[in-house]
Amino acid sequence: MPDKILFSETQRFKQIWIWIILIPINGLFLFGLIQQVIFHQQFGDKPASDAVLIVAALFMAALTYLFIIMRLETKITSEGIDVRFYPLQWTYRHYTWDNMVRSFVRRYSPIGEYGGWGLRLGAFGKGKAFNISGDKGLQLEFTTGQKLLIGTNKPGELNTVLLSIGQLKP
Repeated sequence: MPDKILFSETQRFKQIWIWIILIPINGLFLFGLIQQVIFHQQFGDKPASDAVLIVAALFMAALTYLFIIMRLETKITSEGIDVRFYPLQWTYRHYTWDNMVRSFVRRYSPIGEYGGWGLRLGAFGKGKAFNISGDKGLQLEFTTGQKLLIGTNKPGELNTVLLSIGQLKP
């Protein structure tokens, strides 16, 4: 029988600056594609070949689609934590409470500690991070000495759940 989910969170890339960058670039490639491939008018002073323009436009469209479908999913049960960064991770990674020495919610610097958002490897012993937005996360420290930070937009709810199951270990 599966363990009851006590906390669940799904995060997506909703930062406006990402879309301010991606949408105009996609529009530019689409405009160039239509102008050069469909209307046979060169796009720019030194136009790329039709094939290069098509590949570049498809690449940008695929990158944009990746940002649309990408999500960080976190589930907490009395047994442990399940987390995945879909579509880069198809299955959840399960971390059991008995393999952790510490678990607590903290504020962190995404750029300063981990170099940004996404699946990250922190410098200077910070460990790995799964984060999409914000500056709060669940810090896990394992019996092996490894560390993992899972970003959250629900720090209060997460703290309450950890406290209720006796897993808030500052």
